[in-house]
Amino acid sequence: MASGIINLPPGFCFSPTDEQLVLNFLYSKDSLPCYSNIIPDLHMSLSDPWELNGKALRSGDEYYFFTKVKENKTTENGYWNEIGVNEPIISATDKKVGIKKYLVFYLGEGPRGTETRWVMQEYHICPYVFKTQSYDLSGSKWVLCKVYERKKFQFQKGANYCYSDEDDSGTELSWQDEVFLSLDDDLEEIKSIP
Repeated sequence: MASGIINLPPGFCFSPTDEQLVLNFLYSKDSLPCYSNIIPDLHMSLSDPWELNGKALRSGDEYYFFTKVKENKTTENGYWNEIGVNEPIISATDKKVGIKKYLVFYLGEGPRGTETRWVMQEYHICPYVFKTQSYDLSGSKWVLCKVYERKKFQFQKGANYCYSDEDDSGTELSWQDEVFLSLDDDLEEIKSIP
């Protein structure tokens, strides 16, 4: 165990739902004096995403860690950029308990960096849900981050090129060709809908 990080033994998988991440980990971190310390605290500016192994809780190809809400998201080699996609996290009782924001890692200096396959889901608490508690979460200091590397391009608004690890023919396509092929596949799928 390096620097207090818990590494899961073979066969164990840390696979919580979004609701569990917010209610059982992030809420506990923000409001309880003693909380389960399975997920470590990290300064995002000190590690590029490919350097998270041994620093964050790893489960499969995903890395989990806490960081401060206002943490600097610029590293030595790049920066994390929000892509403008926010999803509400709804509890089993149909209450909004959190928000999940998506960020992508770019190499180089902003705003003209090169997009990578590294994605971060940043979990935030909805403070108004917990206002009946004796803790004030309107000034929540922590976010919980889940980082992973995309294996295949996921077409998103604003994206301008594709990645694919599945084509192992040895032939590389330009990013424009990959976008056109992806759009052709999307159009064929849409046309096939009855």
